[in-house]
Amino acid sequence: MYPDVMDKLVSLCKRHGFIFQSSEIYGGAGSVWDYGPLGVELKKNIKDRWWQAMVRSRDDIEGLDAAILMHPRVWEASGHVAGFTDPLVDCKTCKGRFRADKLGDARCPQKPSKRPGEWDACALTPPRMFNLMFKTFMGPVEESAAVAYLRPETAQGIYVNFLNVQQSTRQKIPFGIAQIGKAFRNEITPGNFIFRTREFEQMEMQFFVEPGTDMEWFARWKADRMAWHLALGLDPDRLRYHEHTREELAHYARAAYDIEFDFGGTLGFQEIEGVHNRGDFDLMRHQEYSGKKLEYFDQVRNKRYIPLVIETSVGADRVTLAVLVGAYREETVAGEQEGRTVLGLHPALAPIKAGVFPLVKKDGMPEYATQLAGDLRRAFPVFYDESGSIGRRYRRQDEVGTPFCVTVDGQTVTDHTVTIRERDSLRQDRVPATAARAYIEERIGA
Repeated sequence: MYPDVMDKLVSLCKRHGFIFQSSEIYGGAGSVWDYGPLGVELKKNIKDRWWQAMVRSRDDIEGLDAAILMHPRVWEASGHVAGFTDPLVDCKTCKGRFRADKLGDARCPQKPSKRPGEWDACALTPPRMFNLMFKTFMGPVEESAAVAYLRPETAQGIYVNFLNVQQSTRQKIPFGIAQIGKAFRNEITPGNFIFRTREFEQMEMQFFVEPGTDMEWFARWKADRMAWHLALGLDPDRLRYHEHTREELAHYARAAYDIEFDFGGTLGFQEIEGVHNRGDFDLMRHQEYSGKKLEYFDQVRNKRYIPLVIETSVGADRVTLAVLVGAYREETVAGEQEGRTVLGLHPALAPIKAGVFPLVKKDGMPEYATQLAGDLRRAFPVFYDESGSIGRRYRRQDEVGTPFCVTVDGQTVTDHTVTIRERDSLRQDRVPATAARAYIEERIGA
């Protein structure tokens, strides 16, 4: 079992500006989080890699950015209005709220060693169904305004735009539509830092295929998506597939696999991405509810049909958390009493690519280092630091995952060479200052 590093990670993320609790000065908003200066860079790098893999590097997938607010009939057609519910119970004693089907995973707020209902003082209400969608109103006066919902997923914006995208881009089946966007779920039991939140970001791609070819494409996307996670630097031993059983499958699904990551501790393996064969359910339902034909016309064969859908759906926040958990380590350093905390992030994901330090604040070193930092900053994010001992500055950058540190010393001023220190191996190379950018770019990789 991998150790539970969540508490240490939450502390590191706040201390170094990765992630803060939302509205913290007012006591915080439950399970809503703000990404700070380093966190927003890390998450953006992950999203950029997904977009590059899904859209930029392929000619059979198009991008989309659908609106969060949609016509309420969309959610009737998708089944969310009637069926997007969880069974909810309240405890009249501790005022806790729990999912009735997950009581075994919950803990009583007053007696953390007990599950809800396990001790005499518990007074649980009968279960009642609770819709997870946030409801709002469109119009100036609430009483007469139309009911609207904050979308609980991004996929429906893709389905209702299927023909718009297909016809405007002249794509032929098979092809996909990808988007990254916010979704909202009024979770009964959110928690575990950014793992389950009420506001989150999804990276979804819906791939439209001809009936009869769906299982072949499903197998392809299942393999491709696992390869993408491995390319982030996640440990293969912490990744696995989970096949949905017949009982777990949605009523319309033909097949489904989750890609799970082992977060360690009691959280263990949890889903970070789903790959689903959704059949023709979504387009058929929107065709039925809208009265608009959503068929694809194959001109070569003079044939019309409703495509089947292979879905890949990734939680951007969950992948960010997996990357942080997988990268966190504490280690000793030979010859030093004090150990170090390291975020061993893939260099391409690291929020800061290089730290630039003058060895001392004199003899022209700060001026030289400042100019070098400015030159490097044109190519990638750089952090300039002249405060504290050089060892302490190295440690600060190790803790935020910076892969390279460039030190300007007395020799630099005379021969224009610098020392570049690598985060993981602690190796130090002496290179010309003019070669520092190429040295780092080559090792950052794609």
